[in-house]
Amino acid sequence: MPDKYLKISDLNNYIKMMFDDNPYLKKVYLRGEISNFKNHTRGHLYFTLKDDTSRISAVMFYSSAMSLNFAPEDGMNVLVEGRISCYPAQGTYQIYVDKMEPDGLGNLYLEFEKLKKKLAQEGLFNEDHKKPIPKIPKRIGVVTAPTGAAIKDIISTIKRRFPLSEVILFPALVQGKSAAPDIVKQIKEADSGKYDLDVLIVGRGGGSIEDLWAFNEEIVARAIYEARVPIISAVGHEIDFTIADFVADMRAPTPTGAAEMAVPTTLEINNMLNAYEIRLNEYINNLLHKSKLRLDNVRSSYILKNPLTLYEIKEQKLDTYIDYLNNYITTKLNNYTVSLTNLKNSYILKNPLNLFALKQEKLINYEKDIYNITNNIILQNKHRYDIIVNTLKLANPLNILEKGYSLVTKDNEIIKEATNLKAHDTINIRLHKGKLTAEVREVLDE
Repeated sequence: MPDKYLKISDLNNYIKMMFDDNPYLKKVYLRGEISNFKNHTRGHLYFTLKDDTSRISAVMFYSSAMSLNFAPEDGMNVLVEGRISCYPAQGTYQIYVDKMEPDGLGNLYLEFEKLKKKLAQEGLFNEDHKKPIPKIPKRIGVVTAPTGAAIKDIISTIKRRFPLSEVILFPALVQGKSAAPDIVKQIKEADSGKYDLDVLIVGRGGGSIEDLWAFNEEIVARAIYEARVPIISAVGHEIDFTIADFVADMRAPTPTGAAEMAVPTTLEINNMLNAYEIRLNEYINNLLHKSKLRLDNVRSSYILKNPLTLYEIKEQKLDTYIDYLNNYITTKLNNYTVSLTNLKNSYILKNPLNLFALKQEKLINYEKDIYNITNNIILQNKHRYDIIVNTLKLANPLNILEKGYSLVTKDNEIIKEATNLKAHDTINIRLHKGKLTAEVREVLDE
């Protein structure tokens, strides 16, 4: 008989062929939220697309993911374009994504992450900047809408838990384009110092990301960061997070939770007082016990029972100091006496004129040395002078005129050869004594 049972791979391949042949599944456009996102080391993206009631597996291969201009993350709403097919190895169908872009809410999410990263780098989220919330506040400010459940829940919770605290409302818009500037205005008003606030609650009830967006604005974040009054952020529900939550000194999951964080209950006050009482009693008992031990030690001390012993010890020390001082003074006096005796017996003190004679003899020797040195310098310089004068005389061309020679010049230039002259030239002749001016009659060769 023929085998009627199929292999699983055959069935899955047949189903895949049906998916691939269906024209309605070759180009599909989906809107959904990313979850279970995984970026493979090879660059492929694996994730799940979901809405309120359903989900579908998705894969975007590296060749398509290269064109993305944003970084997909869990929780991001996106628009995708792709084809539906079956993955035979697991028998599941999935969408093979060719294109993907952020949805409207996804764009807000990108803006949220971008601002969050910027403010984190500037240090607005640092824990060392956060101020402690007072345990027992006398006056609490609230920046929120004047109507709605949030302010009612906050006031009722505070009055129920700790009715001694005063609540001051700073009404503000909490939704829409004008909400962020209005929230900033009310935060600055509450922080002005006119109201002497101990803590400030800033928030609103739950809503969509668009409804809560005013608390993701940079101006609101900086107003919270710069405030001197400690601020509790209470925006939306427990699952909602805004930039204001990260900047605030404390984040509450709900407006009611913010009121509970702001004030203690009467039971908590009683417990705190009881704890202080117990700690104070323990401290006093320990102090009394230590003081009693010290008193017992003093009472049983040898000095207290024998006070003269302390006096005897002091007397003995005094004697030691007196002996030391006497020995010190005696030693100093002896040293000074020896120095004085040596001074009196010194040769100079007994013969002071000898000191003068020695100095005078040295002075005479100095004078002789100076005379000899000066005379030698003069003789040396005179000798050098004579040599230089003789050298100059020998080098002087005019000295040769004494022997009967003469110096002929024309136009202040010395004539060395007859060819430098011609008939009727006027020449100057310098003799040993006197000068002549003559005219050349004839130039003769040698």
